[in-house]
Amino acid sequence: MQIVGYDATDGGLLVSDGDGAVEYVSLDPGTELSYRLGDRHCAGVVVDDGHRPCDADETPHCHEHTSTWVCARCTGTCLKDEMDCFDDHAVYLAAFAPETFKVGVTKAWRLEIRLREQGADRGAHVRTVANGRIAREIEAELAAEIPDRVRVPTKRAGLARSVDEAAWETLLDGFDPLETLDLDYGLDLSERPVAETVATGRVRGTKGRLLVLDHAGSTYAVDLRDLVGYEVVTGGTDRRLQSSLGAFG
Repeated sequence: MQIVGYDATDGGLLVSDGDGAVEYVSLDPGTELSYRLGDRHCAGVVVDDGHRPCDADETPHCHEHTSTWVCARCTGTCLKDEMDCFDDHAVYLAAFAPETFKVGVTKAWRLEIRLREQGADRGAHVRTVANGRIAREIEAELAAEIPDRVRVPTKRAGLARSVDEAAWETLLDGFDPLETLDLDYGLDLSERPVAETVATGRVRGTKGRLLVLDHAGSTYAVDLRDLVGYEVVTGGTDRRLQSSLGAFG
């Protein structure tokens, strides 16, 4: 078996059985995971009829199986042969505890979904525009002052913390939000989880691509992307993991 992908929207792992079939493993709260991680190599590609493996050393994907969404690089000049983003788009601000902020764009109907995919704690819808080109132009202008991306270690460092209300409100003072969102992931954390790459334990939940697990008295935060490419067997981890302070209480 091999972990070949993840779903940051609903929280799930894609696990190939080695013969092409792919199982969706839910990461709903309370789910018990019991995978032991083995060797790691390229995760290949998942297509309509199943999984096509690859034994290249690069992880999580080799050059041949790495794809980049062209729209993610757009700053207003379309990089496709023909522009196709004619839906209403939202320009938004996102907050990550305690005081990290970013600007982004998404199709208007996907606003909350997109914020949850990123694991944002707060969101503010600041503009609605007629298409993606205009949205990307505005985003590029705002990105001169507000970052347009936040790295996973920064998001992980904010787990169990709250958004700095004063800093968030100060940022919003420069806008007139159409809507604000306060997002909850039900993790109920009293201390920051230990950063680990493990797939054994009871799921507390997911926050973007961060998976939060309880195992052996400690709580761990796992970047789902770091699991992709690992060969796995059932039976639970046999590694000695760092314990959280709460494990000694």
